[in-house]
Amino acid sequence: MLACELALAGVRPLVLERRTEPSGEQRANGIVGQVVRLLDRRGLYARLTGGAVRPAPVPQFVFGAFPLPLRRLAENPVHAVLVPQREIEKMLAERAAELGVTIRGGHELVGLEQKDDHVLVDVEGPDGGYQIEARYLVGADGGRSMTRKLAGIGFPGVTTDTTISRTAHVTVPAEFRDAATGGLRVPGYGVIPPFLHHRTERGLIAYAPFPDGRTLLSVNTQDVPAPAQDLTIAELQAAFTHVTGGAEVQLTEPTGDGPHLLRRLHGGNTRLAERYRDGRILLVGDAAHVHSAMGGPGLNLGLQDAVNLGWKLAATVHGWAPRGLLDTYETERRPAGDRVTMHTLAQRALVGPGPEVTALRTLFGELLEQPSVLQLIASLIAGSDIEYDMGAGPSAGTGRFAPDPGPATRSGRPLLVDDTGALAGTVAPWRDRVDVVSAPVAGAPVMLVRPDNYVAWQPGDAGTLTDALTRWFGAPALT
Repeated sequence: MLACELALAGVRPLVLERRTEPSGEQRANGIVGQVVRLLDRRGLYARLTGGAVRPAPVPQFVFGAFPLPLRRLAENPVHAVLVPQREIEKMLAERAAELGVTIRGGHELVGLEQKDDHVLVDVEGPDGGYQIEARYLVGADGGRSMTRKLAGIGFPGVTTDTTISRTAHVTVPAEFRDAATGGLRVPGYGVIPPFLHHRTERGLIAYAPFPDGRTLLSVNTQDVPAPAQDLTIAELQAAFTHVTGGAEVQLTEPTGDGPHLLRRLHGGNTRLAERYRDGRILLVGDAAHVHSAMGGPGLNLGLQDAVNLGWKLAATVHGWAPRGLLDTYETERRPAGDRVTMHTLAQRALVGPGPEVTALRTLFGELLEQPSVLQLIASLIAGSDIEYDMGAGPSAGTGRFAPDPGPATRSGRPLLVDDTGALAGTVAPWRDRVDVVSAPVAGAPVMLVRPDNYVAWQPGDAGTLTDALTRWFGAPALT
């Protein structure tokens, strides 16, 4: 995603990818949050869904195993698309190739040395080792990031050792499927709803019958020992029976094309990098933050990191970035990472076993009946609660995700939306890097929009349009 953003901005990055072919591992099952709308504005949402329908808010979601009736909200910010991560990666790789990005498969970072004006990168490839001299190095290499370790950036946080998560694709006989709800009908227990976390005082169950025919079952327990051998369907079924207090369902091996997931995870980590930038080295995605997958916030957080960083890094490479622009990547995105690590830890606490957690859930459930609390939680899930400091004083809308300016956002360039025509003279000195949209935009007839689709200025802000143009897009180059 970062490579695509850099290429849109006229920078040709080199991507080093340790893998030589796409991973067969089953990982995320979709994308949740504000990044769904951002992908749509880059023209990528239709590629994922195979259709021309624009993204719409989901009527319900889940937080800490509480169902959220999002349809009650006047403004529902939660968008989602059910697409396996391998399809997301494939789509982004195809888009990067279209944009001329070079991806070297089978090449791995093994060392680095940072200089005043470049970074020396030691690489191990299929034909041996070699060195690259790069102006900047970005680590998008996951939670065990070698980039982060070699740069000496700390990764403090919390490790939980008592939980075991067992997850697998399974086949569930028809008699255990509830036709009315699509849930899992458990004899002597009841119906476990689909695509929601179901908590008991013994653990957590998630049942997901995906539209493509795959069925995923996940069971989380605490202090239930696991055998030394790899996970089996029988072990998953036994964990399910433990969590339900003795109720059983019949599970068998999955059918159809894989890859099929069969995974047992012990414990979990919640960590946030001490800094996102060290000179000419930067971190994005899981290299900068790891957390529970509960609620699926990871791709929303990481892909938005990439889009925030892309245009700022490109501006720096091109030489027109105002002073301190690249530093705003950390000041804007690290608080977003902190919010996600906070709420995923909170969700882990809410789904834990024991009567004291049950009491806490009773109270939390009563709070969710309040519209303002439901709105807060929905915004937290979507990531729309994050507002950047645009330096223009308090003003409704400024610093927030912009209303949709239309197809012009596909360019990845800054935009001035102006259906009045009155600001053409003001923006003219920046026309080498800022485009003008004269078509009206609902709710925002005039606004300055950054490439990451956040509003940098609107009429009524404390600063002027010229101030905002200079702050975010540098000194004027034209007269």
